[in-house]
Amino acid sequence: MASHLVFTVIAQDRPGLVDRLATAIADAGGNWVESSMARLGGEFAGIVSIDIDEAAISSLHEKFDLLLQDGIAITLRSDANRPAAPSGKAAHLDLVSQDHPGILRQITRVLRERNVSIEHLETEVVAGSMSGESLFKASADLRLPDGLDPSALGDALHATAADMMADINLIE
Repeated sequence: MASHLVFTVIAQDRPGLVDRLATAIADAGGNWVESSMARLGGEFAGIVSIDIDEAAISSLHEKFDLLLQDGIAITLRSDANRPAAPSGKAAHLDLVSQDHPGILRQITRVLRERNVSIEHLETEVVAGSMSGESLFKASADLRLPDGLDPSALGDALHATAADMMADINLIE
């Protein structure tokens, strides 16, 4: 019987990390399904979803233990069944603001209050092209709950953005 596993991985960034991880999964008989990985602050971090036969999970643990000995930390979460596809409308959010503490908190509070799920989020702080001031940029793929009007969400986000002098674009 196939199991669905999700795990995180973090290690000091160096060439070959993804290959070592992919080899461990393949050698245990697992199938790499989806992932999101990035270099952040000199560290390599990722989340990976695989399918693997239940009988092969102990072999996968052994292979992951070998990676751990080499400084590759893996946190495994098991779920026997693949989750159902999410319902609700998809939307995309882009935000740009002068950098200051609390930007993400203000935006995610608006999303939480409306039961909006963040499916993918990327943030960064960059130098502004003209002024050189630090700019906070966020890009998120969202899943709106059934019944939430995207324009109502947009209005709430724009009200918050105006308070922090940020530019927000919500695209359905």
